[in-house]
Amino acid sequence: MTRRKFFRYAFLAAMLLFIYLPILILAVYSFTSSTQIGAIRGFSMHNYVTLFTTPELRNMILGTLALAIGSSILATILGTAGAIGAYYSPPGISNLMQTLNQVPVVNADVVTGFSLCILMVVALHVSKDTFIPLVAGHVTLSAPFVFLSVMPKIKQMDSSIYEAALDLGARPSAALFKIVIPQIVPGIFAGFMLAVTLSLDDYFIATYTKPATFDTISTYVVNATKGAQTTIKTALWALSTVIFAIVVLAVVFMNLSAARQEKGGQRVD
Repeated sequence: MTRRKFFRYAFLAAMLLFIYLPILILAVYSFTSSTQIGAIRGFSMHNYVTLFTTPELRNMILGTLALAIGSSILATILGTAGAIGAYYSPPGISNLMQTLNQVPVVNADVVTGFSLCILMVVALHVSKDTFIPLVAGHVTLSAPFVFLSVMPKIKQMDSSIYEAALDLGARPSAALFKIVIPQIVPGIFAGFMLAVTLSLDDYFIATYTKPATFDTISTYVVNATKGAQTTIKTALWALSTVIFAIVVLAVVFMNLSAARQEKGGQRVD
């Protein structure tokens, strides 16, 4: 092995270690009875039992999942419709829409959250207890990323099929749902999964727009570091491990599915 390859692999290993070692340490401690990082006392499933049996934690997790899935569905619909509309619009309007879509992507979440709070609560007098500001904030956060996920798939599809369907007498709506949508399903699914991830990860927008009695995982974890009981804090180690395990399994499943589809396509060819 040459010196250049050695340093390349060493740098890669160091980066992977820097990224994953803290998560692995947290996962190890989640299976112990330790109350703080530093001393491993013994194997225990107490943190996981606390996580799934404590009503406060269980309601927080279920509420966060409901918010993520609901807002992601709305964001996927809006993002997909925006991408399709931008693609079939005149060049000037299409470029303008794609440029405007970049603003929420690069904008800081704290600015988006504070602006939505002013708009919804102060200007429009919408109560935060209705969950409307919170859902609107997460849709605003996620829809531009769905747009970016769907647009490349639209550009890759064969647009002549849609035009042929119109020439043969199909209505635009029928051609859209039977021709365009099936070709961009991978982009729509990727956008939906990205929207779910962004919703689960968001802290700033939820902080400014959520009801006072509701907590997402992010806001709960931050507040838990300010004086929650030790059992609750250690149960959050288990929650972090569960989330990480689900993400790893989802990534592996998606990669295996993509590899199978690629092999199947090669066999057909």
